[in-house]
This record gives sequence, structure tokens and C-alpha cells, in this order.
Amino acid sequence: MIYSREVEEMCPVAQGVHHGAAPIPEEAKWVQVKEVKDISGFTHGVGWCAPQQGACKMSLNVKEGIIQEALVETIGCSGMTHSAAMAAEILPGLTVMEALNTDLVCDAINTAMRELFLQIVYGRSQSAFSEGGLFVGAGLEDLGKGLRSQVGTMYGTLAKGPRYLEMAEGYVTGIALDADDQIIGYQFVSLGKMTDFIKKGDDPNTAWEKAKGQYGRVADAVKIIDPRKE
Repeated sequence: MIYSREVEEMCPVAQGVHHGAAPIPEEAKWVQVKEVKDISGFTHGVGWCAPQQGACKMSLNVKEGIIQEALVETIGCSGMTHSAAMAAEILPGLTVMEALNTDLVCDAINTAMRELFLQIVYGRSQSAFSEGGLFVGAGLEDLGKGLRSQVGTMYGTLAKGPRYLEMAEGYVTGIALDADDQIIGYQFVSLGKMTDFIKKGDDPNTAWEKAKGQYGRVADAVKIIDPRKE
């Protein structure tokens, strides 16, 4: 250790009271985090790329500093989906410190990792008060049935008004309008369910019909339009 002349010439003064790190809530315990292995928790975070043309939502399940589970969801950038595939291979097995300093290929995914790191080291996790934390596999619960990301895609113009394209329930096939051309409901098909039906042996047309659904006052509609063509 090299000291400057000014420090060398100083007389020693004892350090006063030091209480240590502030305890944070972790899986129903209060923990003074001093090392990476002291960190446990399940948390979510969102990141964005520099041109802000895409975004990433990430969920991590950390046990004693090691990432046991990672869910990486992306939107808005085709290249980001391939980066997410690589990140899902990279993250499990790393400590949260390693993950913070590892290139996760995409700017948005790296930003999401930074945001998650901040949350988890400050005790702001979804499992802060859950005894034993959340089991490995809990990240899949974010996706719901069919294990598909819940995506909302809406579009609108001043000249032609709003269009619902994708709801949490699935791909929107029709928008129900009343006599004043206001939206009162929508029809959709759950592509996850449709795919599962096909895998179980249904032909595509049968699977399409079985995966259909609707929301709102569709029965009262004056007309139903295709949001992508009409």
C-alpha cells in the first residue's frame, strides 16, 4: 500500500462507532449483506437500449448469491430476441456481481440486469418477506398458461382511431363496435392454446376454433372489424 507524504505525516486517530451494513429483508429474514453470497431473492426489472427501440423485462431467482433461474422477455427489436437466448444460457450459475459485469449481448438486457442488481442488493425483491423465498421455476408463473409472454399491442391514428392488436389473452382477431363506432369488446385467439391443441393432435382449423375467445359486449356489436385490415 502506498501512502502520500501528507498521510504518512498524520497521527493515527481511532475510528468511532461502526454499525455495519444496514440489514435488508431477504426471504423473511433481516440480513446484513457483506458478501455476494449473502444475497438471496426473486425480483423483476426492466431495461432499454440506447436508441430506445426495444425493451427487456427480466426476472431472476437468486439463492445465496448465485442466479438459479432467469426469465428474459424482450419486445420491439428482432435482434434482442436472439440476445435473450444467449442471456438465458449465460445467467444461471453466475453470481449477481458476475452477471452485472458480464456482457449480456444486448444493451437493453444489460440495463435490465443493472436495475435488478440495484433492487436485489437493497432488499426490494418480490420474495423479501416470503419464508424460504420462491421455488426455482417461479419465474414461469409470470407467463401464465401456455408459457407465453403477456403482451399488449395497441395502435391508433387521429384519422382512423384505435386498433387493438394483441391483448394478454392473445392475438386480437376482431374489434366489436357499437352504433357510434366505439369499441365495446374484442375477439381473440390464444396462440399458446392453439399450439398446444395442435401438438395434442388437433388439425389447425379445429385448434383455431377451440382457442378462440372474446371479451366485453361482443354480442351487442353493430359490426366487428379486423383491426389489421379494416
